[in-house]
Amino acid sequence: MSQDRRYSFEFFPTKTDAGHEKLIATARQLASYNPDFFSCTYGAGGSTRDRTMNTVLQLESEVKIPAAPHLSCVGDSKDDLRSLLTQYKAAGIKRIVALRGDLPSGMGMASGELRHANELVSFIREETGDHFHVEVAAYPEMHPQARNFEDDLRNFVRKANAGANSAITQYFFNADSYFYFVERVRKLGVDIPVVPGIMPITNYSKLARFSDACGAEIPRWIRKQLEAYGDDTSSIQSFGEEVITQMCERLLQGGAPGLHFYTLNQAEPSLAVWNNLKLPR
Repeated sequence: MSQDRRYSFEFFPTKTDAGHEKLIATARQLASYNPDFFSCTYGAGGSTRDRTMNTVLQLESEVKIPAAPHLSCVGDSKDDLRSLLTQYKAAGIKRIVALRGDLPSGMGMASGELRHANELVSFIREETGDHFHVEVAAYPEMHPQARNFEDDLRNFVRKANAGANSAITQYFFNADSYFYFVERVRKLGVDIPVVPGIMPITNYSKLARFSDACGAEIPRWIRKQLEAYGDDTSSIQSFGEEVITQMCERLLQGGAPGLHFYTLNQAEPSLAVWNNLKLPR
């Protein structure tokens, strides 16, 4: 890592050539800030497998920032996963974000030979030893499909004990939920770094839909203020930047080991927060 704390940015693979060109241009802009790595998501059931790989390889070879592909086990056989790991290893990729993955519409839970993220982490270790730095997901406000918070904590412990090196959280807007989660997993014997996932606020309606789907709570005072701005995009972005900057300041002051920005393939919202925080570059 380039400093005591690590900072990273996440992209999603695009469906069009124009979108991909914009993604790479955004990555080049972000690369000038010397992040520790870029990550690239993986569609439900591996639906973006080839686009994810192509994006990751281009980020690594052309943009010259270490790239971490997301890898999910839902819908993929062990042979599929083994092939991907072999290709990533041969390309010099050193970091992987290991996830259970989202289920495509109509796909049953039985699809794929591995059912849970801890099984995927174990599989990566069995196949590649310590070659990859393995990231796993953490949910400070509980995974939306978990039965309860205690069960979700146990799931996280299983992933960590299977061989994860560190974790990235789902985004949140309440720093206390992050600190409470870290306190709980430390008491359960997990000492890997847990890096907060940060979602800049730029569009209220999209954020509300996405947050409702993934279980990220928007505090009532934030929601009401964003609603009050209506279609005033400038005010929404200004307020969002202030709220996220203040939360990040508190996270870092409280000992968070870095920040992972969900860019949605845009540079400016994340960089506004980065610059406000005067992070190293």
